[in-house]
Amino acid sequence: MTETTTELDPTATGILTIDLDAIAANWRKLEKASVPAECGAAVKADAYGCGIDRVVPALAKAGCRTFFVATVDEAHAARTAAPDAAIYVLNGLSPHSGDTLAAIKAQPVIGSLDELAEWDMFCRRTGWAGGAGVHVDTGMSRLGLSIAEAQSLAPRIASGNHGFTLVISHLACAEQLNSPMNPKQVGAFREISHLFSGITSSLANSSGIYLGPSYMFDMVRPGAAIYGVNPTPEAANPMLPVIDLKARIIQTRDVARGDTVGYGATWTARRPTRLAIIAAGYADGYFRAAGSGDGTRGAEVVIAGQRCPVAGRISMDLIAADITDLPENAARRGHLATLIGEGLTVNDLAHHFGTIAYEVLTSLGRRYRRVYKGGEG
Repeated sequence: MTETTTELDPTATGILTIDLDAIAANWRKLEKASVPAECGAAVKADAYGCGIDRVVPALAKAGCRTFFVATVDEAHAARTAAPDAAIYVLNGLSPHSGDTLAAIKAQPVIGSLDELAEWDMFCRRTGWAGGAGVHVDTGMSRLGLSIAEAQSLAPRIASGNHGFTLVISHLACAEQLNSPMNPKQVGAFREISHLFSGITSSLANSSGIYLGPSYMFDMVRPGAAIYGVNPTPEAANPMLPVIDLKARIIQTRDVARGDTVGYGATWTARRPTRLAIIAAGYADGYFRAAGSGDGTRGAEVVIAGQRCPVAGRISMDLIAADITDLPENAARRGHLATLIGEGLTVNDLAHHFGTIAYEVLTSLGRRYRRVYKGGEG
C-alpha cells in the first residue's frame, strides 16, 4: 500500500508509517558496505515490528536472497512472502519440527548436539537433503555448539557428506568498537570457518559490518540497521529513518500553577500550563519510563513543529504533553502529535525508555493504524 490519507481517518488514534523504500535503501547500503560478502537480512520478530509480510518482499525486490528468522511460524511467513529465498531459523530445531521445516523448505540453524542428532535422524528417515545451518558459540554463551563440539565434527566435514550449508556465530559486543570481545570472537570464528571449509560462514550482524572486513566472512546478516537503528552508536547514524509514529490529541486542558499531573502526582505545574492529552501509552509500546517528574525530564513529542515535553507519568493509554509555549490553537483536539519522526529518532526514544532501539521497534503496539510507503513495482 502506498502512502494514503489514512492519517486523516478520525477513527485512527495513532498512525504508524513504515517506509519500505527506506528499508530497501538501508539494506542496499549495508550490502555495499559488505562487499564481497553476501548480505542477508534478519526479519525475526515480525521484521523488527515493521511487518514481515511487507518487509520481506521489499527486501527480495532489492536483491536479498537469504532471510533469518527466529521461529518456525516466522519461517512460514517469510516463505509465503519470498517463495525462492533461503530461510534460516536461528532458534534451531524444535523437537519434532523437521517435517514442518521441510514442508516450507526452511533450514534450522543447529545449536546443540542433541538437535543435530534429531536432525540427522529426520534426514535419514525422510531423505531430506535441503541442508541445515550450524551455530558455534564463540563467546555469547547463549545458543551454539562449543568450540570443542564443533571441532569434533571435523571428520564429518572432511567426508563431504556433512549436510551443512551455513556456519554462524554471533558477536556479543559488536556495537562497542574497542571491546576485547570482538577480536577474541573473530579469531575463534576464523578457526571454525577454516574447519568448515567450503561451507558459507557468517559472523557479522549490523554493527559487526562496521567493524571492518575481517568480520565479513562469506555472509553478513544485518537486522536492526535495516530498520533505521544506528549500527554505529559512537558515530552518526548512517541509516535512513524508517518509522514515523503519530498519535491523536484527544483533549487539551488548562491546569493551574501547583496542580499535579498523572499517576503518583509526580509532576507539578510551575506556571499556568496547557496540556495536550495524547491517545498513546505503554500499552502501545510507549514505555512508562519515558514520563517526567518534578526535577526529572522525560521524553518529548513534536506538536505543530515544536518539541513539547511529556508531563507526568505515561499511562496505559495516554500521554500528557506541555504545550504552553505553542501559539494559541496550534494544538487542538483531533490534531496529531509526532512520537517518532520530525527529528525524534527511535534511538532517542530508546534513551528515554532506558532500553535499546531494538526493544522500541519490537514493542510498537497493534492499536496503531499502519500505513506503508513505497515498496511497489
